[in-house]
Amino acid sequence: MIELRRQALAALLANSWQAKLDATAGLDGIAAVDAAARLQAPAGVPGRPSAPELVPATRVKQRSVHSERGRAVLLHALAHIEFNAINLALDAIWRFPGLPEPYYRDWARVAVEESLHFRLLNERLASLGHAYGDFPAHNGLWDMADKTRDDLLARLALVPRTLEARGLDASPLIRDKLAGVGDAAAAGVLDIILRDEIGHVSIGNHWYRWVCEQRGLDPLPTYDVLAERYGAPRLRGPFNREARLAAGFTPEEIDKLISSEHLARA
Repeated sequence: MIELRRQALAALLANSWQAKLDATAGLDGIAAVDAAARLQAPAGVPGRPSAPELVPATRVKQRSVHSERGRAVLLHALAHIEFNAINLALDAIWRFPGLPEPYYRDWARVAVEESLHFRLLNERLASLGHAYGDFPAHNGLWDMADKTRDDLLARLALVPRTLEARGLDASPLIRDKLAGVGDAAAAGVLDIILRDEIGHVSIGNHWYRWVCEQRGLDPLPTYDVLAERYGAPRLRGPFNREARLAAGFTPEEIDKLISSEHLARA
């Protein structure tokens, strides 16, 4: 019998992006979920191809979207984010036992949608004569996943609600840049990604608050403790208030985020 959490682990271990997409497809349709199983972490988590070369974030160059190569570099960076996002969703499924079945179903849907985003971006790269792996990339998203591998609450607070929520703020700006240089197809992909990412961050918000409630914790001060403990990056604006509200952030959380940024700049 195919079981969701074991299938998610198998997909996570796939090394080639093609194999990972194939293994992820249909995860949200698997019927059986063994929430009680405590699966052991094997070697090779996460599976990834030999390229792209992973380098410090400071070595990942920014290029102008006004050149074809510059657009390829940007789309490659976005594809790398989506590749990591597939792995993050898969990891959230297999790693943490004892949760309600809808938790695992939610992250299976996220994994499938992230794989679609990756495929769309890689297709745009192909139209520019490139493919995933052609340019260096950094590993910031997975680094935080690794830091929080033993702490479900921290994982939910600092990956979907912090690092992935950055995409809610950045996507419209990137989309407008691409549209501004006439790449309507790439801009359309960003529209799809923003739409879906609102749902993904909403899932992170929902389960973060659920775990806080189970543990008798106040979500707002608990977030501050976790961000300090795990060295979460300070977020910088502008912030997409509308998208963040749609993704389940409260007005109080958004106002606090904006105030913190203003204080940091003062």
